[in-house]
Amino acid sequence: MKNLNWLLLFIILLIPIKSISAKKKAEKSDREIWCDIMYRMAAPVLSNMSEGLLKQNMLVELSPTWDGRNKNVTYMECFGRLMAGLAPWLALPDDDTPEGVRRRQLREWALKSYANAVDPNSNDYLLWRQENQTLVDAAFIAESFLRSYDTLWMPLDSITKQRYIAEFTDLRRVDPSYSNWLLFSATVESFLRKAGASSDTYRISSSLRKIEEWYIGDGWYSDGPNFAFDYYNSFVIHPMYIETLEIITEAGKHKKIGNMPGCNYHEAIKRAQRFGIILERLISPEGTLPVVGRSITYRTGSLQTLALLAWRHWLPKELPNGQVRSAMTAVIKRMFGDNHNFNEKGFLTLGFNGSQPDISDYYTNNGSLYMASLAFLPLGLPADAPFWTDAPLPWTSKKAWEGEDFPKDHSYH
Repeated sequence: MKNLNWLLLFIILLIPIKSISAKKKAEKSDREIWCDIMYRMAAPVLSNMSEGLLKQNMLVELSPTWDGRNKNVTYMECFGRLMAGLAPWLALPDDDTPEGVRRRQLREWALKSYANAVDPNSNDYLLWRQENQTLVDAAFIAESFLRSYDTLWMPLDSITKQRYIAEFTDLRRVDPSYSNWLLFSATVESFLRKAGASSDTYRISSSLRKIEEWYIGDGWYSDGPNFAFDYYNSFVIHPMYIETLEIITEAGKHKKIGNMPGCNYHEAIKRAQRFGIILERLISPEGTLPVVGRSITYRTGSLQTLALLAWRHWLPKELPNGQVRSAMTAVIKRMFGDNHNFNEKGFLTLGFNGSQPDISDYYTNNGSLYMASLAFLPLGLPADAPFWTDAPLPWTSKKAWEGEDFPKDHSYH
């Protein structure tokens, strides 16, 4: 009887231990969470487009205040913006891990999709020759090639490459608006320059000079002559300014380029680092961001500057890897922790956190929303990189609001 009592006690004690062990085993790593969400975002787009079925099968949603432009801009917006965020992950070498299997599949779909995008005989030939909006999303396609040149551009067949060069060159028909749009022209021309095609240096240098003039200090650029408090510094300005400067200066090898006084590649990175510090401090202890400015439906795209700094190993000393990963994961989980950001066919739905079509701007369709992928650039780092392996750390606002010590803030000069 005594032995039986001991046996029962042992079983009672063992049950919660097994339960805790199983729970720990079931918990996903931050990287697994990111991979799951990125795959879920990308698979419906690329699986369809690789077969020429995106236009047929995508459940399109337009803003209630849609301005009447050709709704087929949706498909280029969807594909270009998705690939700009997805490209670094696809550049990792193949392996037979569950992540590797998914990544290989996405890459195969992506390469077929790139070909269909410029093939006039494909049902998914994109809207290249109409609407000024084409310049914007062609720039994101060009950016995807810049970010994973050897993986996504080099394997394309010669006819597909010639088609891209022709389509990109034809975009000189678009007179970009006097805003962040200047960087779209600069990005397209920078890609042509890298690919060895004829490029318009003036469209690059004049755009970069103007962005430089619009720097207002402490990590912020004005989006045109007037400043607006929104996330366009992260959506477009910091990343594309750095990436186009990188091409024309050969990663800072040439500090002064002809008619570009003041445009300095290394200084641009320092400014992005300061903006990254501010962006990290905007993430609340609960993993939320202030809902301000236009294009808020781009969701996690607002984190792109932090993502770029992490992926390129440019995080400043104020932002340890484990701290940035924890902060970004908190936002990503808060945003995509359930199904409410996808419509019934698996595509992103209009809104910020759920279906909220009335907050959409007049130019917004649900293809626009694939800017959300831009937060996932650090997936281009291998799984054993410090960004993924360093211990998690509380981010700045979490420390501050929980009464812990945290570093005081200071501007960059």
